[in-house]
Amino acid sequence: MELRQIEYFCMVGKLHSFTRAAEQLHISQPSITQAIRKLEEEIDVQLFDRSKKKAVLTTEGEAFLTRMEKILDDCQQAIQEAKDFKTWRKGTVKLGVPPMIESYLFPDIFSGFKHAYPDLQLIAFEETSSLEAASKLEKDELDLAIIILPESSETLNTLVITQEELVLCMHPDHPLGQQKSVRFDQLKNEQFILLKERSYQHQIVISRCLRQHFMPNTILSSNQIKTIKNLIANGSGISLLMTMVVRDDPQIAVVPLHEPITFDIGLAWKKDKYLSNASMAFIKFLKEQYKLKACIDDVTK
Repeated sequence: MELRQIEYFCMVGKLHSFTRAAEQLHISQPSITQAIRKLEEEIDVQLFDRSKKKAVLTTEGEAFLTRMEKILDDCQQAIQEAKDFKTWRKGTVKLGVPPMIESYLFPDIFSGFKHAYPDLQLIAFEETSSLEAASKLEKDELDLAIIILPESSETLNTLVITQEELVLCMHPDHPLGQQKSVRFDQLKNEQFILLKERSYQHQIVISRCLRQHFMPNTILSSNQIKTIKNLIANGSGISLLMTMVVRDDPQIAVVPLHEPITFDIGLAWKKDKYLSNASMAFIKFLKEQYKLKACIDDVTK
């Protein structure tokens, strides 16, 4: 049984005429008659009562038409859906985003993408850290992730969106708040409020403190950025946060580090992974939105 035969049969059954069906389908009447005869021979059922002047369905033909119309409709929808995926009108992107990036960089990206591609579904997963998101990319649990990018990677392709800097954050009345820059050895007696252990911020702060021969006195590790900022603002401790997190916040004093800590934030995805059209649309959007160049061949051309 061929899809063409089903299409011919459904049209004749709908119009009750071989002649009109042939005209509607832009084929000759003998062609449509022959196709339906072959269909009847194949399934060993007479579908039309040929003793009538019109193309009248038999009882078996009526039951067959009900089923075949649904199958034909499903096939047509499947074809259209495939075309929609090809032209980026349908599809889903599973995107991982760590807390700080999700709170301050992601909202504009999300709204901009939804405006540009309203029929594509972008599902954001809050990951505890960039490291966790990268791990999930490698395990194919995510399609893409916006993370703090590694300096190099054998497993990930990357697209730099922006560069950020970690800055010292404290209550406006803190003695260090008036300095032009601060060294890590000046933080030896401070109480630290950090992100969770697997975060880039946590690991780099621990590393820098150990280089100055002390372990930071960490009073809280949390992925709740609002909680961290509130604790800093009420003088409970200090932290090191991205500039975008504390920019123009009057409740927090910000001082750069004497030895700046900078890093790239960008999009990452697994090398050699098949990219759906929805994922390619997201990459294309970021490249156009931020005038970026991916660290791979241009997959979105």
